Amino acid sequence: MADDALLFVLPERHPRLGAALSAVGELECAESPAVRGWLHAHGTPASSEHVRIVPAGAEVLIPEEAERLPVPLSEEETLRVEQACAPKSVTDMESELLNFRDTAQGYQSLVQRALTAGIPAPRIAQLTGLDPREIVQAAGD
Repeated sequence: MADDALLFVLPERHPRLGAALSAVGELECAESPAVRGWLHAHGTPASSEHVRIVPAGAEVLIPEEAERLPVPLSEEETLRVEQACAPKSVTDMESELLNFRDTAQGYQSLVQRALTAGIPAPRIAQLTGLDPREIVQAAGD
């Protein structure tokens, strides 16, 4: 293993670059005392969206002011990081948007079914992320 990737803490209000550490699955290096100490020193949990990783050679993506830490990865881990950092194709993104539209179009009936089943509106809002006013509106439809 060599330094095959760079961890960094993404500054606030900065576009998301690289991949979230939590999105690439478990990495052996994430459990090392060096990485745990580095995260602790920055007061940032490994699950934070601000803890990002890029493969070696992608250092240009890291903002200058971002704190960085080189980390070793296995061959399989390197592949996962590279895949997580790869940009999605336009077709993939359009498919996600269509799936969202298809899901979102039926949310009113889902909310009505949940209310009928006895789930309180605040719990529906918590589970779905919907605005409570949308739930009231869906219940009235």
